[in-house]
Amino acid sequence: MSTTPRWRKAALLAAPVAVLLALAGPQTALAASPPAGPPAAALSTSPPAALAGDPATDPPQVPAPTTRRPVGAASVHLVDTARHDPWRPDAATRELMATLWYPAQSARGEQIPYVSPEVSTALYGTPALSSVRTGVKARTVPAPGRHPLIVLSPGYGYSRTSLTALAEDLAARGYAVAALDHTYETVVQFPDGRVETCLICDEVDDRRAAEVTRSRAKDIGFLIDRLTAPGPGLVRGLQIDRTRIGAAGHSIGGASAVEAMRQDGRIRAAANLDGDFFVPPPAEGLSRPVLLLGAQRRAGATPTANWEETWQHLTGWKRWLDLPEGGHLSFCDVHWLVDSLGVRDQVPPETAQEQYGSVKGARALAATRAYLGAFFDRHLLHRPSRLLDAPSAAYPEVRFAK
Repeated sequence: MSTTPRWRKAALLAAPVAVLLALAGPQTALAASPPAGPPAAALSTSPPAALAGDPATDPPQVPAPTTRRPVGAASVHLVDTARHDPWRPDAATRELMATLWYPAQSARGEQIPYVSPEVSTALYGTPALSSVRTGVKARTVPAPGRHPLIVLSPGYGYSRTSLTALAEDLAARGYAVAALDHTYETVVQFPDGRVETCLICDEVDDRRAAEVTRSRAKDIGFLIDRLTAPGPGLVRGLQIDRTRIGAAGHSIGGASAVEAMRQDGRIRAAANLDGDFFVPPPAEGLSRPVLLLGAQRRAGATPTANWEETWQHLTGWKRWLDLPEGGHLSFCDVHWLVDSLGVRDQVPPETAQEQYGSVKGARALAATRAYLGAFFDRHLLHRPSRLLDAPSAAYPEVRFAK
């Protein structure tokens, strides 16, 4: 599959350190490649000015879901004893962390933090993002009934927390949502306090991207195994509808979601949010539903050649939607966080257009929530939506590329 300039740039932008380096100002411009080891090591000795103040004075809040329904959440530690870790040869098992969001019986309970101070510090060089507020309650009792499941995979180098706004909204719609940290591809904190950093963030060629895609597909399959296994489940009382499972992700996480569906017949629909494909599509085609939602990816444009090739092998229901005024980071929390902090003007001009485009982060999030929700409502719950059939006046930012 051909290499596109978009992957080279996206790989850099997908590393959280790149975003914070940009926020830190011109004196800490983007490095040639994401750093190995703790991303914070590449930051200047002082934290970015935009994040160095007192976050308690006006901490950002995850935008409220579009559906007013209580949401609970819990973090879970997973160990795949049948698999060696692909990035650490001396590890006999593959350890993962995930967050589960789910419809809750009530809004009572302790509010969960957006991210721990330790992870915020390791990723961004400051604990400030641990002050971001959520609307989710920890370990509150799940709503009764069997819930359809959506598994989320973040961008390369990103924590699972970068998909919090999407996860909260999907959970408020009635889904159980599980977002994975792919160990040694980002900073991960385990229940014993241990913090593991990215071991492969300095390798961003196409060969490594294909390896990451296949490895993440296995991570997703293992998480589905655990969530659908008999017994009390990862969260007591949370019941999963095994016949209604979807997957989605941002950047390489989106390509991994589609690859996971190719490998795993339990996944009924998959959505790719602005991620290039690195694993060749199956010759026989992929007949289950796929949503491609990207930024500056109009059909026929040079950066979309990667999608054009895969598009031909999608033989089932499919849509290709474009956010022409958006950027690569418009489909995760970074865009609305940057706008909330008022620091987008500190992003170097040479990277700002591809990172954020010109659309507001709140509008990009609203559109992503609407189209992603409509996609899974249609294909997991059989609730047709006109939103997926033609351009909508409610979301003029979104174009139908195909």
